[in-house]
Amino acid sequence: MEVKTSLLDNMIGVGDMVLLEPLSEDSFLENLRNRFDHNEIYTYIGSVVISMNPYRSLPIYTPDKVEEYRNRNFYELSPHIYALADEAYRSLRDQDKDQCILITGESGAGKTEASKLVMSYVAAVCGKGQEVNKVKEQLLQSNPVLEAFGNAKTVRNDNSSRFGKYMDIEFDFKGDPLGGVISNYLLEKSRVVKQPRGERNFHIFYQLLSGASEDTLKKLKLDRDFSKYNYLSLDSATVNGLDDAANFRTVRNAMQIVGFMEDEVQSVLELVAAVLKLGNIEFKPESRCNGFDESRVKDKNDLKEMCELLGIEQSVLERAFSYRTVEAKMEKVSTTLNVAQAYYARDALAKNLYSRLFSWLVTRINGSIKAQAKTRHKVMGVLDIYGFEIFEDNSFEQFIINYCNEKLQQIFIELTLREEQEEYIREGIEWTNVEYFNNAIICDLIENNQNGILAMLDEECLRPGTVTDDTFLDKLNTICAEHQHFESRLSKNSKFLTDHSLPHSCFRIQHYAGKVLYRVEGFVDKNNDLLYRDLSQAMYKANQSLIKQLFPEGNPAKVNLKRPPTAGFQFKASVGTLMRNLQTKNPNYIRCIKPNDKKAAHIFTESLVCHQVRYLGLMENVRVRRAGYAFRQPYEPCLERYKMLCKQTWPHWRGPAREGVEVLMADLQIPAEELSYGRSKIFIRNPRTLFFLEERRRQCLQDLATLIQKIYRGWKRRTEFLLLKKSQVVVAAWYRRYAQQKKYQKIKSSTIVMQSFARGWKARKLLRELKYQKRCEEAVTTIAAFWHGTQVRREYRKFFRANAGRKIYDFTIQRIMQKYFLGLKSTVPSMSPIDKNWPARPYLFLDGAHTELRRIFHHWRCKKYRSQFTEERKAVYEEKLEASEIFKDKKALYPSSVSQPFKGDYVEISKNPKYQKLNSAVEEKVLLADVVNKINRANGKGAARIFLLTKNSFVLADQKTGQVKASVPLPDLTSISVSTQSDGFFALKLKEGSASAAKGDFLLSSEHLIEIITKLHRTGTTTTDREQLNIDISDEFLVQFKQDKVCVKFIQGGPKNGNSASCKRKNNRLLEVSVPTTA
Repeated sequence: MEVKTSLLDNMIGVGDMVLLEPLSEDSFLENLRNRFDHNEIYTYIGSVVISMNPYRSLPIYTPDKVEEYRNRNFYELSPHIYALADEAYRSLRDQDKDQCILITGESGAGKTEASKLVMSYVAAVCGKGQEVNKVKEQLLQSNPVLEAFGNAKTVRNDNSSRFGKYMDIEFDFKGDPLGGVISNYLLEKSRVVKQPRGERNFHIFYQLLSGASEDTLKKLKLDRDFSKYNYLSLDSATVNGLDDAANFRTVRNAMQIVGFMEDEVQSVLELVAAVLKLGNIEFKPESRCNGFDESRVKDKNDLKEMCELLGIEQSVLERAFSYRTVEAKMEKVSTTLNVAQAYYARDALAKNLYSRLFSWLVTRINGSIKAQAKTRHKVMGVLDIYGFEIFEDNSFEQFIINYCNEKLQQIFIELTLREEQEEYIREGIEWTNVEYFNNAIICDLIENNQNGILAMLDEECLRPGTVTDDTFLDKLNTICAEHQHFESRLSKNSKFLTDHSLPHSCFRIQHYAGKVLYRVEGFVDKNNDLLYRDLSQAMYKANQSLIKQLFPEGNPAKVNLKRPPTAGFQFKASVGTLMRNLQTKNPNYIRCIKPNDKKAAHIFTESLVCHQVRYLGLMENVRVRRAGYAFRQPYEPCLERYKMLCKQTWPHWRGPAREGVEVLMADLQIPAEELSYGRSKIFIRNPRTLFFLEERRRQCLQDLATLIQKIYRGWKRRTEFLLLKKSQVVVAAWYRRYAQQKKYQKIKSSTIVMQSFARGWKARKLLRELKYQKRCEEAVTTIAAFWHGTQVRREYRKFFRANAGRKIYDFTIQRIMQKYFLGLKSTVPSMSPIDKNWPARPYLFLDGAHTELRRIFHHWRCKKYRSQFTEERKAVYEEKLEASEIFKDKKALYPSSVSQPFKGDYVEISKNPKYQKLNSAVEEKVLLADVVNKINRANGKGAARIFLLTKNSFVLADQKTGQVKASVPLPDLTSISVSTQSDGFFALKLKEGSASAAKGDFLLSSEHLIEIITKLHRTGTTTTDREQLNIDISDEFLVQFKQDKVCVKFIQGGPKNGNSASCKRKNNRLLEVSVPTTA
């Protein structure tokens, strides 16, 4: 049975901070700590999810959990990120509202993992299908690619996102994903050339060197040793828990799934390798005649390898590192670069090369995952962006990151208040204005087009003359001195003159999350983000097409003398576009918090969490949510949850749910000012009222549980009693049955004993009577026998004197012979001629008769057996008999042929259409047709021929064409020569002087030699007008080939000859046939 856990059931602490009572920063932190210690990492603030990073795997993201939160009300189950993802997805699918999920928090708080969980949940609950699954897989696999190129190990996080990402996932009307669009913000490209102590460069550099094959590294001219590359920090090159080699394989697979071609992947890896090579280029000063130093490349090997990777002429890039060309209208001025400027140019090129590659990757991924359909799409945006950053040393990057968070906080407050107001209006509840801190004044301080800090920074960057970070700070001190959220030691505001916590080269802004001290060093350079035009043009001259795409401004035909927009201006425009995009969607918030700086489980650092709670504005969020009503719930679930508190609503309320809730609240005597009834929801102003309801419900549930237990126990005891009673009846019945059976068995056994005694007495009495009767009969018989004997002796006494012994002997012999013949009749053997069984003779004097009878019986059964033969079968046996007379004990091949029947036609000459012409050429009946090999005298090789035997001749024809090669009348055949061994060779010798003997004798071989020679001999014997055919069996005989006689000699061969005989020519007069030895 499925168990539903409400937000208010089995709470550890308070699941929704809106219900926290009393509300203070200490109680807020204590509630977070309590839930974190019990592995409850998610907590609500209304519809906002607070996510604590557990720094370990928890079993709360299984497929069962996905199904548990699927299609459930947001507050129906305990807090979880799946609840927010499901709420957003169902609002998009069912209500046609575009959604956005804003994930914020500082580095290491788990923003990236939260975005993955949201995307994986949406992928799990949306539709299925081959195309849909492909889109989902591409959307999910875009993450590993972007993480490899945009994430790095920092002191706070081993997989820190060093860029902001916003992904719009597009759905069709059914809620199935169609594609997506990714936007990236402010890649931390300064990390490419320099990393703080204890941190790494971007993952892809380490993954490439660890996971690429030796062949790939050789093509990219790289070495696995991290220490050979200046851009890679060595103190944190390896990270526990990160397998760079396995991650590289994952990235390659993900790029393939997303849709990258193999040549595109190779180009990307070449650019990554080029960045590493670029960091190894070093410069040395070289004095010129005008007194100025000019930079020169120390070791040109890395420069050469980089140019080979990118397809750039080495001299072009080397000159770009030594000279800078400045164009103004129609003039060009070339100036030399000193060593410091050359290093600046090198690092600027590396940063631009990598950041533009990253932007190209995002564009390329968008091209693959973009929805193809032109119809209107539903959109769910997922924003994973850096949180508010307050470091010991804050620079330009932290300044614009915190500016982005100020804008997000502003839109968060506006959208939260607007959502509250819209719900109150929708429910018909009177709206009261909420007092809250509006950070618009801070946003205006930064982004104002006239006096904003970004505008002044741009103005300073574009101003002619000497521009430094100090001149920029002077301008801030002049214009922003009176601003209440701006602080500087050098401003005209005298209250900061003695503030020693505020250095001279810094300024401080009081953000909504607290005061942040910014060091102005590097602001101007990072905002300018200049790349010398000579380097852009050198990159454009590369043979690699991807480099040309990354540096379009290097095209000499499209020279633009206008300065490119600054980094601050571009970021401000991107943030403005993002804010406008977010305002068109329904927002959903995930606030990520990291519990400690040690990246360890089970550690809760209160000061760190307090700092994050403040700058995330979570207390402000709770106050806004509680400004009107702390809790609201639809009437149906409210009545279902609390109906047991009132007798009128328990157990079932028959009327409308709202009336039931009103009756319930009136019965509980809750003050009217604590409640407000909307169109579909009840609103509760104070959390204490809700906790009062929960306490009453808990007590009532205990009473109900006691009642249920009482009824259950009574039912259980009655059931047990009835079961015992039923069991007792069954046991008694079985026992009575058993007792009667035993009694019956006892009576039965007694009866049987009595019966046995009675029957024994009767049987013994009968036996005595029978024995007496038998003795009487035997006595009578004995007396009669003696009497008859006496009579016979008296009768024959007179014959004993006249030859009585001879008569008795003859009578005895006659009786023995009669018994012998009758016994022979019953033991006569079978009618099979090969059955050699015969009964043994019973008496020695019958030996002659016994042997003669056996001979007569055998001849008789042989005659009976022969009388059953047909003419065909008789002919077959006659042929077999003739073969036996010719070959038995003479030819080694004969025993194996005995069991093989003589078929005669082995080629089916009358049925095979191939030999139709040959069959018609032979006018007589074919007695034998077989394929033989005609042996060539020249080499001993065999040529396949068809051998046909008729009554008067034999014919040799070509096997393939059926053409007659020779036709020899049988009278011209004088003899046949064969060997004594197991080969199939035989020679047909012709009569000298005959027409057939013109070409000489025939030396042939066949598998059916016994049958061929037997039929030739038999056919020649039946002809009365010719002499009997001579069969010569010898291991050496002569064969006439035209005018020469050749000796054919048969020898025993070894295993190398195989299983068949082979014929070889030894000389002009000798053919040697090697016959394999038979086992």
